[in-house]
Amino acid sequence: MAFSADGFNTHGASKSGNAPSMHTYSTTDAIGDVNTAGYFNSIASLLKVGDVIFCYTSTGGTPAMSVVWVNSNTGTVVDVTDGLTVTATDSD
Repeated sequence: MAFSADGFNTHGASKSGNAPSMHTYSTTDAIGDVNTAGYFNSIASLLKVGDVIFCYTSTGGTPAMSVVWVNSNTGTVVDVTDGLTVTATDSD
């Protein structure tokens, strides 16, 4: 699918210009789609290299949480890392 701005939020914008900003993104897309170069192109002006995005995604209806960061941004093409999957245990 495609990026939807409805699921994107900025939670910690850098005020110094050097620190990465923190964002969240929620989508029914799989992380394999989200981490594809170009997925975030429509918000290239909002993202800088090093920014962190906490992604709440879905694979076949199963929710997943991953952390990606902006690996490159040419101003028009954004590429993020593959992502670090965050796992949780609920043993009760």
